[in-house]
Amino acid sequence: MKVLHFFKTYWPDTFGGVERTIHAIAESTARHGVETQVLSLSRAPEENTQRLDGHAAHKARLDLELASTGFSREVFRKFGALARQADLVHYHFPWPFMDVVHFQSRHGKPAVVTYHSDIVKQRLILPFYRPLMTRFLRDVDAIVATSPNYLESSPVLRTFRAKSKVIPIGIDEGAYPTPSEADDAWCQSTVAEPFVLFVGVLRYYKGLDVLIHAAGNVRCKIVIAGSGPVERELRQQAETLGRRNVIFLGEIAEPRKMALLRNCLGFVFPSNQRSEAYGLSLAEAAMCGKPMISCEIGTGTSYVNEAGRTGLVVPPSDPIRLAEAINRLVDRPTEAATWGRAARDRYVRLFTADRMGKSYAELYRQLENRKG
Repeated sequence: MKVLHFFKTYWPDTFGGVERTIHAIAESTARHGVETQVLSLSRAPEENTQRLDGHAAHKARLDLELASTGFSREVFRKFGALARQADLVHYHFPWPFMDVVHFQSRHGKPAVVTYHSDIVKQRLILPFYRPLMTRFLRDVDAIVATSPNYLESSPVLRTFRAKSKVIPIGIDEGAYPTPSEADDAWCQSTVAEPFVLFVGVLRYYKGLDVLIHAAGNVRCKIVIAGSGPVERELRQQAETLGRRNVIFLGEIAEPRKMALLRNCLGFVFPSNQRSEAYGLSLAEAAMCGKPMISCEIGTGTSYVNEAGRTGLVVPPSDPIRLAEAINRLVDRPTEAATWGRAARDRYVRLFTADRMGKSYAELYRQLENRKG
């Protein structure tokens, strides 16, 4: 079975959460006889199709980007040609221009959309986009929510509950490197004291400014690994407030990330807006058997991290409660270890790439048979 994935960006241009999910779906469904192609936009597309871990990555030239939406004239032709070759088209929402391409192509193939997030940051354009969005979601054959929490809390998804199903994002433990003794030694020399860890892109909705405020009342180090648009402001905030227990590591290699996960007291994920729809970093922490701290924002973060079982869930944007939660990991190591074991069990049961791939392959077959 041939499946075409369509999203605005993909490797090697970017490799964020949606791109990582597409990659994981491609790899995990391959074990079920699915051949994947991915089409995305690029400012400098190569002439030849690139191969990535067994699937093909096609590029169309990005002409313009407005309000986080990429536009391309070339993509209409490329999408039409690839859709004709495919048995099913898999869209990744949101990307308003994608809806236009879908209707223009009239490809007639079964179509599924993974609904990654409501439109949050660009909500001012939502009234203008809503008619097209509603028509697009009505036209596709199935909608996938990445957690039951998001399906319940999204007003858009509730409208389409009859054609929606939940398939949690899964990750492949075998794709992660095992840290070497040198990686562990680097970790222990870089952060000699007990620490909690955040890993991810430093974006506005990650709540890291709240974490830095909380650091004044936290009795351990706080390690922030990653870079991103608000990195400079966060470093300035930490310096202004004198938060000497906050350590910024910037971008780190995967083996060192795994060493940090292995050695941390727990994982803290203070995202405080619905733009954080799932939190793949939480799934990585669960895979590593670490207790987690996250915020209740009505999304998949509270599905990956089950309050009171795999860690603590606190109100968003509350530095006092966040500091109390971190100190609880410090003060109650036995309880934290219990949460860590439960997190690992939950990963094995719900968040493996194998489970996700099997679920998507079954959905693809159902839609293909229904159209056939």
